[in-house]
Amino acid sequence: MTKIDTLRRFLLSCLNPSPPSPTPPPPYSAVKKRLSTSLRDDLDDKKPFANKETTEQERDPHEEGDSSSSDPTTPTPTPTSAAIPHAPPRCSRTMVIGTIFGTRKGGHVRFCIQHSRLNTRPSLLLELSIPTTTLIQEMQCGLVRIALEFNAAESAESELNRCPLHSIPLWTLCCNGRKLGFAVRRNATQQNRLMLKTMKNITFGAGVIPCGYGSGSEGIMYMRANYECVVGSADSESFHLINLDDGPGQELSVFLFRTS
Repeated sequence: MTKIDTLRRFLLSCLNPSPPSPTPPPPYSAVKKRLSTSLRDDLDDKKPFANKETTEQERDPHEEGDSSSSDPTTPTPTPTSAAIPHAPPRCSRTMVIGTIFGTRKGGHVRFCIQHSRLNTRPSLLLELSIPTTTLIQEMQCGLVRIALEFNAAESAESELNRCPLHSIPLWTLCCNGRKLGFAVRRNATQQNRLMLKTMKNITFGAGVIPCGYGSGSEGIMYMRANYECVVGSADSESFHLINLDDGPGQELSVFLFRTS
């Protein structure tokens, strides 16, 4: 072998050393079975930072930048009642059954309110000083607004200022902006209760009830439907006719107002 071959092998062995043989792992029995009781330094170093973040999150945002608020003896200001806005009371809405009836000739119109069609004793019964024929003429235009007003300042009875609206005996009546007399609260008679019992299965409709209810041979004209009762306050209440299927029809409303 020449000297050149010897140098070549020496250089190749230096450039490509052989990988060392892996050392076999120690036997399982040689491993010491014990738990480490040492604490990690990295967790101890991060712990103060975690506490600092928690403290900053629990601080009141109003205390930032104010060194005087950090004093525990300083009282925390509380909002006054004037700073809290009070929402106005919401109107109460219920559905009732309203019946307008009267004789064909020479009779006044009566407006009856029932909370249940099976109860023949109405919660409100008003006799309006409007002839039936006059109301029919007003209804031909499709819009009827009946306003009943009670002025407590003109009444000599002071208890009428605090009593329920349904207990007021006398009202001033206006129909479509025109003053047409008065409205008087009535108690249901036996004939009225018999008529309401006859119409207990009618929820919406108009027609004529034959004679036999104290009206002679004329019969009683009626219009019966559901009304939305809106109670705005202790001094205001209104009833609005509800048409079937929300379609175009008769618009009729009755308003009760008590002024002082």
